Amino acid sequence: MTIKDTPEEWEVRATETPFKGNKTSVRTDDVVMPDGSVVRRDYQVHPGSVAVLALDGEDRVLVLRQYRHPVRHKLWEIPAGLLDIPGENPLHAAQRELYEEAHVKAEDWRVLTDVYTTPGGCDEAVRIFLARDLSEAEGDRFEVEDEEADMELARVPLDDLVRGVLAGELHNNCLVVGALSLVAARQGEGLDALRPAGAPWPARPFED
Repeated sequence: MTIKDTPEEWEVRATETPFKGNKTSVRTDDVVMPDGSVVRRDYQVHPGSVAVLALDGEDRVLVLRQYRHPVRHKLWEIPAGLLDIPGENPLHAAQRELYEEAHVKAEDWRVLTDVYTTPGGCDEAVRIFLARDLSEAEGDRFEVEDEEADMELARVPLDDLVRGVLAGELHNNCLVVGALSLVAARQGEGLDALRPAGAPWPARPFED
């Protein structure tokens, strides 16, 4: 038996968009079930995101602490951001986010994993990259605002992050998935066996 997610689309009898925000919206679909009944499903429409697990030469991960109002927490996270431009190459977006949030660049990029963050209520897809061979970026620092103006930056040993995840002390999904995926990759075929940075991403197709 092959364990693999497969695309499928059930019939939608009607759809509407009761809310449109700056970056996301809410859609309501009337979906035909296998027994022929029709049920209403509300979900957030999201442009997609990228995240970067940046690993330095001392096996430390670059993390940020940022206030997240919906959950009323300051969360430790890895650098991440929206795919603001339709069809944008996710690697370019990830490189931009690493520069803007941490003023860091990386020479070695790989795809660590791809996830749907909350597929029961949102169509957000995230590509998490592994970035290595880090160095300070050139040029002026990006000017931050709003929640990002209060952001803290740190480099934390990977083992400490894994312990925090398993202890229920760290909750950001990209940090959790990224850290555990990195450990799994090392225990498997190794980091050089990870997909290249330009690997296809059916959830958010892009041009080189």
